Amino acid sequence: MVCCNCQKEIVPESKFCYHCGARQPETAGAGAAPQQPPAKKRLLRSVKDKKIAGVCAGLADYFDLDATLIRVVWLLAVLLGGTGLLAYLVCWIVIPAAPAVPERAPAC
Repeated sequence: MVCCNCQKEIVPESKFCYHCGARQPETAGAGAAPQQPPAKKRLLRSVKDKKIAGVCAGLADYFDLDATLIRVVWLLAVLLGGTGLLAYLVCWIVIPAAPAVPERAPAC
């Protein structure tokens, strides 16, 4: 998926761009026929928007937040509490990586 604002590649079905923070449009139109209910959300590490292991980007996708915000909070946990590094390593091991998704045409 490509961001409508900055034209950079982002994770499919993201609500926000990780690069510029722009909110992404909904993929289904308002007049579209009802579709199947959305699949249950799963916590997965990001394979596209990762700095180290994709843990922060995966958490941002799961909670519909900006990945930068999650990274700043995690950095503060590492610097102030010291347990953030251990928690990151545990998440890296426990949270599975997202499957690779083939590229699609831009929805903008």
